[in-house]
Amino acid sequence: MAFRGSALARSFRARVGRRCSGCRSGFFIVLATTALGVAAAPASAVVGGCGGLGYSYAGLASAERTHGIAATLSAVRAPSVESGHVAAWVGVGGSRAGPGGSDEWLQVGLSAFPGATASRLYYEVKLPRSAARYVRLGPPLRTGERHRVAVLALPSRPHWWRVRVDGRPVGTPVFLPASYGRLTPVATGESWDGGEQVCNGYGYRFGRVALAARPGGSWRDLSDAYAIEDPGYSVIRRPGGSFLAVSRLEDHARPMRSRRGSGSRASTSDRLDRSR
Repeated sequence: MAFRGSALARSFRARVGRRCSGCRSGFFIVLATTALGVAAAPASAVVGGCGGLGYSYAGLASAERTHGIAATLSAVRAPSVESGHVAAWVGVGGSRAGPGGSDEWLQVGLSAFPGATASRLYYEVKLPRSAARYVRLGPPLRTGERHRVAVLALPSRPHWWRVRVDGRPVGTPVFLPASYGRLTPVATGESWDGGEQVCNGYGYRFGRVALAARPGGSWRDLSDAYAIEDPGYSVIRRPGGSFLAVSRLEDHARPMRSRRGSGSRASTSDRLDRSR
């Protein structure tokens, strides 16, 4: 099924693009809500601490073009999803990152939806002029259960990528047109409110976030990265290229639900990129 959170990447990169020269929005961020096609939320929604942006992020992005990104992901608490979804992912690409300004991205991570008491592994691919494809992997995960996930360019096959989980390839190789040496990386937690004024809760750990210096590997720590933190969500950096992406529900009163227009259902990548 389509994962609406893919817009996350694009929105996130968009915000980052406004902070540093050469950064692109991708899985990731900050245009005016009207530019994202999202109805403006009442001021109380933002003051309340979260739930006022449609998509909200807590993560890291880099302006450096890469051949892959990897991290060890785990949930440090059970998700609390009132509407929409929560996710934690690493990936490359985003809105307008493909040829001719088209949308293309590849991401892998954890996600959870309303009623879920645990997150699941998934990956998502978006090709130019095609709908995003969301693929769920395996059963629900225990809190604290760790998995090493990566998207990686293939050696000797320019523009071809592969999703990897715990060192093993998942699915079939993915062709991202005009992607060789052009895409920038993102690692982020994400919440989509599903068009309602809610504060979804999550806590995810990103361990040993690394970038591939060449197709096929040659990994090194993600060092030169920018933090993205929407109201109600935080990045807590740890040693060794690790960080926590967490919600801060305890910091504010729980807002009342308020239905918004369907425009808030843009993909996560869209929000990130369009915010540039």
